[in-house]
Amino acid sequence: WGAMSARFAVQRAVCRLPRALATRSFHMSTPIRHLAPEEERAKERDVPFTIIDRQGIRHKVVGKTGDNLMYLAHHLQSTNPSIIIEGACEASLACSTCHVMLSEEHYDVLEEPGEDEDDMLDQAPCLTSTSRLGCQIILTPELTGMEVTLPSHTRNFYIDGHVPTPH
Repeated sequence: WGAMSARFAVQRAVCRLPRALATRSFHMSTPIRHLAPEEERAKERDVPFTIIDRQGIRHKVVGKTGDNLMYLAHHLQSTNPSIIIEGACEASLACSTCHVMLSEEHYDVLEEPGEDEDDMLDQAPCLTSTSRLGCQIILTPELTGMEVTLPSHTRNFYIDGHVPTPH
C-alpha cells in the first residue's frame, strides 16, 4: 500500500497543478504594430497630421490607420532627421523619451492614459496638460489634422549623450 499511496499522492499533486495555475493572474499588453509592409499599408486609410520639431518647424506627415506614432516617427526620421522621438524602451512603458504634446482637441479624442503611462509622464521634462507618450498613440481617422509637438529636450538614459538610432 505504501507505493500505491505515494503514487496516488503524486497523481493528486499533478492533477491540482492546472487548477493552481488557473488562479494566477497574467497581464497582456496591447499589441503594438510596427509599420506594415507597403502592400498592406496601401489598403489602409491615410491619417495626415503635423509634427512640430524642437526648433518649431512644422512637418506635414501622413501615417496610416493603426500606425504607432513613435514607430512612424522612427520611419520618418530616415528622410527627415529633425523628427526625433527616441523611444529608448521600445514601447514597453519603461521610459518617457517618446514624450510628445498634442493639440488639445486631439488629446481629448484619445483614451485616458493608463496608470503606467501616467507614471512615466511624471518623469518627462516639459510636461503639459496634453502630454502623452508617442508609443501609446495609435493613429485613427479621428486624429486627422492633429498637431504633435516634440518637447525641447528629453531625459536620455545615456550619460554620454549618445542617442540610439531606431531599428
